[in-house]
Amino acid sequence: MSTAAPFLETPPTAVPQRQNIWDFAESCLQLTAGAVHEARAATPAELSQAIAAARQEHAREIPCDLLEVLARVQGNGEEHLSDAITHLGNKIDAANSPHAPLIPFAGKLIAPSSFYESFDQIHKIARILLTPIVFAEDTDAIGVASVNPLAAAILADQIRDAVYKRFGIRPFVTLARIDYETWAFLTRKHFEL
Repeated sequence: MSTAAPFLETPPTAVPQRQNIWDFAESCLQLTAGAVHEARAATPAELSQAIAAARQEHAREIPCDLLEVLARVQGNGEEHLSDAITHLGNKIDAANSPHAPLIPFAGKLIAPSSFYESFDQIHKIARILLTPIVFAEDTDAIGVASVNPLAAAILADQIRDAVYKRFGIRPFVTLARIDYETWAFLTRKHFEL
Protein backbone atom coordinates (compact mmCIF):
# COMPACT_ATOMS: atom_id res chain seq x y z
CA MET A 1 0.00 0.00 0.00
CA SER A 2 2.95 2.33 -0.21
CA THR A 3 1.69 3.75 -3.50
CA ALA A 4 -1.43 4.97 -1.81
CA ALA A 5 -3.03 8.13 -1.85
CA PRO A 6 -1.78 11.60 -2.30
CA PHE A 7 -4.79 12.68 -0.21
CA LEU A 8 -3.41 11.09 2.97
CA GLU A 9 -1.18 13.15 5.19
CA THR A 10 1.13 10.20 5.69
CA PRO A 11 1.25 6.89 3.87
CA PRO A 12 -0.71 4.11 5.55
CA THR A 13 1.46 1.90 7.68
CA ALA A 14 1.08 -0.67 10.36
CA VAL A 15 -0.69 0.66 13.39
CA PRO A 16 1.84 2.84 15.29
CA GLN A 17 2.26 3.32 19.00
CA ARG A 18 -0.48 5.61 20.22
CA GLN A 19 -0.35 8.66 22.37
CA ASN A 20 -4.13 9.12 22.32
CA ILE A 21 -6.92 6.57 22.01
CA TRP A 22 -8.28 8.45 18.97
CA ASP A 23 -5.04 7.58 17.18
CA PHE A 24 -6.66 4.16 16.63
CA ALA A 25 -9.37 5.86 14.59
CA GLU A 26 -6.80 7.73 12.49
CA SER A 27 -4.72 4.58 11.92
CA CYS A 28 -7.81 2.68 10.83
CA LEU A 29 -8.88 5.56 8.59
CA GLN A 30 -5.47 5.66 6.90
CA LEU A 31 -5.25 1.90 6.41
CA THR A 32 -8.81 1.79 5.08
CA ALA A 33 -8.24 4.73 2.75
CA GLY A 34 -5.12 3.07 1.37
CA ALA A 35 -7.00 -0.20 0.84
CA VAL A 36 -9.92 1.56 -0.87
CA HIS A 37 -7.48 3.42 -3.10
CA GLU A 38 -5.59 0.22 -3.99
CA ALA A 39 -8.88 -1.58 -4.75
CA ARG A 40 -10.05 1.38 -6.85
CA ALA A 41 -13.33 1.28 -4.97
CA ALA A 42 -13.73 5.06 -5.04
CA THR A 43 -12.53 8.05 -6.99
CA PRO A 44 -9.82 10.19 -5.38
CA ALA A 45 -12.38 13.00 -4.95
CA GLU A 46 -14.87 10.69 -3.19
CA LEU A 47 -12.15 9.30 -0.97
CA SER A 48 -10.80 12.75 -0.08
CA GLN A 49 -14.30 13.95 0.80
CA ALA A 50 -14.98 10.86 2.92
CA ILE A 51 -11.64 11.20 4.75
CA ALA A 52 -12.36 14.85 5.57
CA ALA A 53 -15.87 14.01 6.83
CA ALA A 54 -14.61 11.12 8.97
CA ARG A 55 -11.86 13.27 10.47
CA GLN A 56 -14.41 15.94 11.36
CA GLU A 57 -16.43 13.34 13.27
CA HIS A 58 -13.31 12.02 15.00
CA ALA A 59 -12.30 15.57 15.97
CA ARG A 60 -15.68 15.82 17.72
CA GLU A 61 -14.94 12.42 19.35
CA ILE A 62 -17.75 10.72 17.45
CA PRO A 63 -16.84 7.25 16.20
CA CYS A 64 -17.44 6.57 12.51
CA ASP A 65 -16.13 4.14 9.94
CA LEU A 66 -14.69 5.34 6.64
CA LEU A 67 -16.62 2.69 4.68
CA GLU A 68 -19.98 4.02 5.89
CA VAL A 69 -18.95 7.62 5.26
CA LEU A 70 -17.65 6.71 1.80
CA ALA A 71 -20.83 4.82 0.89
CA ARG A 72 -22.83 7.95 1.77
CA VAL A 73 -20.42 10.23 -0.15
CA GLN A 74 -20.91 7.97 -3.17
CA GLY A 75 -24.60 8.86 -3.06
CA ASN A 76 -26.06 5.71 -1.55
CA GLY A 77 -29.31 6.33 0.30
CA GLU A 78 -30.42 4.36 3.34
CA GLU A 79 -32.13 1.70 1.19
CA HIS A 80 -28.84 0.92 -0.63
CA LEU A 81 -26.37 1.64 2.17
CA SER A 82 -26.03 -1.94 3.38
CA ASP A 83 -25.25 -3.30 -0.08
CA ALA A 84 -22.78 -0.48 -0.79
CA ILE A 85 -20.90 -1.00 2.48
CA THR A 86 -20.82 -4.78 1.95
CA HIS A 87 -19.45 -4.21 -1.56
CA LEU A 88 -16.70 -1.90 -0.22
CA GLY A 89 -15.90 -4.40 2.56
CA ASN A 90 -15.67 -7.21 -0.01
CA LYS A 91 -13.20 -5.23 -2.12
CA ILE A 92 -10.99 -4.48 0.89
CA ASP A 93 -11.23 -8.03 2.22
CA ALA A 94 -10.26 -9.52 -1.16
CA ALA A 95 -6.83 -7.90 -0.86
CA ASN A 96 -6.48 -8.64 2.85
CA SER A 97 -5.13 -11.73 4.54
CA PRO A 98 -6.47 -13.44 6.52
CA HIS A 99 -9.92 -12.99 5.02
CA ALA A 100 -12.74 -12.02 7.35
CA PRO A 101 -15.85 -13.96 6.31
CA LEU A 102 -19.28 -12.37 6.39
CA ILE A 103 -21.12 -13.94 9.35
CA PRO A 104 -24.91 -13.46 9.27
CA PHE A 105 -25.64 -14.70 12.80
CA ALA A 106 -23.12 -12.56 14.73
CA GLY A 107 -25.84 -10.22 15.99
CA LYS A 108 -27.52 -13.06 17.83
CA LEU A 109 -24.53 -13.83 20.05
CA ILE A 110 -24.51 -12.62 23.65
CA ALA A 111 -22.44 -9.50 24.31
CA PRO A 112 -19.32 -10.35 26.36
CA SER A 113 -19.96 -7.89 29.18
CA SER A 114 -17.49 -9.51 31.57
CA PHE A 115 -14.72 -9.33 28.96
CA TYR A 116 -15.44 -5.65 28.38
CA GLU A 117 -15.38 -5.04 32.14
CA SER A 118 -12.07 -6.88 32.54
CA PHE A 119 -10.49 -5.08 29.59
CA ASP A 120 -11.88 -1.56 29.75
CA GLN A 121 -9.22 -0.17 27.40
CA ILE A 122 -10.15 -2.79 24.78
CA HIS A 123 -13.81 -1.77 25.14
CA LYS A 124 -12.82 1.87 24.49
CA ILE A 125 -10.79 0.91 21.42
CA ALA A 126 -13.62 -1.31 20.14
CA ARG A 127 -16.01 1.64 20.52
CA ILE A 128 -13.75 4.01 18.61
CA LEU A 129 -13.26 1.43 15.83
CA LEU A 130 -16.96 0.48 15.90
CA THR A 131 -15.90 -3.14 16.12
CA PRO A 132 -17.84 -5.15 18.69
CA ILE A 133 -16.55 -8.30 20.31
CA VAL A 134 -19.16 -10.84 19.31
CA PHE A 135 -18.02 -13.65 21.60
CA ALA A 136 -15.45 -14.30 24.31
CA GLU A 137 -14.83 -17.73 25.75
CA ASP A 138 -12.87 -16.54 28.78
CA THR A 139 -9.64 -15.22 27.28
CA ASP A 140 -8.91 -18.26 25.11
CA ALA A 141 -11.17 -17.64 22.10
CA ILE A 142 -12.49 -14.23 21.16
CA GLY A 143 -14.37 -13.06 18.10
CA VAL A 144 -14.54 -9.53 16.69
CA ALA A 145 -16.73 -8.29 13.85
CA SER A 146 -17.18 -5.15 11.81
CA VAL A 147 -18.24 -3.94 8.39
CA ASN A 148 -14.58 -3.00 7.97
CA PRO A 149 -12.17 -5.97 8.02
CA LEU A 150 -9.23 -3.65 8.76
CA ALA A 151 -10.92 -2.29 11.90
CA ALA A 152 -11.50 -5.88 13.03
CA ALA A 153 -7.83 -6.71 12.42
CA ILE A 154 -6.63 -3.70 14.44
CA LEU A 155 -8.86 -4.63 17.38
CA ALA A 156 -7.79 -8.29 17.17
CA ASP A 157 -4.14 -7.25 17.48
CA GLN A 158 -4.92 -5.10 20.51
CA ILE A 159 -6.83 -7.95 22.16
CA ARG A 160 -3.94 -10.37 21.59
CA ASP A 161 -1.50 -7.90 23.12
CA ALA A 162 -3.71 -7.07 26.12
CA VAL A 163 -4.45 -10.70 26.98
CA TYR A 164 -0.80 -11.68 26.57
CA LYS A 165 0.37 -8.82 28.82
CA ARG A 166 -2.10 -9.74 31.54
CA PHE A 167 -2.12 -13.54 31.43
CA GLY A 168 0.86 -14.59 29.32
CA ILE A 169 -1.33 -16.49 26.88
CA ARG A 170 -2.04 -15.84 23.23
CA PRO A 171 -5.77 -16.08 22.58
CA PHE A 172 -7.30 -17.36 19.37
CA VAL A 173 -8.99 -14.28 17.90
CA THR A 174 -11.48 -14.71 15.07
CA LEU A 175 -12.15 -11.90 12.58
CA ALA A 176 -15.54 -11.61 10.91
CA ARG A 177 -17.48 -9.12 8.85
CA ILE A 178 -21.11 -8.34 9.48
CA ASP A 179 -23.77 -6.63 7.42
CA TYR A 180 -24.64 -2.99 7.99
CA GLU A 181 -27.89 -3.61 9.88
CA THR A 182 -26.25 -6.05 12.30
CA TRP A 183 -23.30 -3.70 12.72
CA ALA A 184 -25.57 -0.73 13.51
CA PHE A 185 -27.52 -2.85 16.01
CA LEU A 186 -24.39 -4.20 17.74
CA THR A 187 -22.63 -0.83 17.94
CA ARG A 188 -25.72 0.65 19.63
CA LYS A 189 -25.97 -2.34 21.98
CA HIS A 190 -22.27 -2.64 22.88
CA PHE A 191 -21.25 1.02 22.84
CA GLU A 192 -24.50 2.89 23.60
CA LEU A 193 -24.32 4.88 20.37
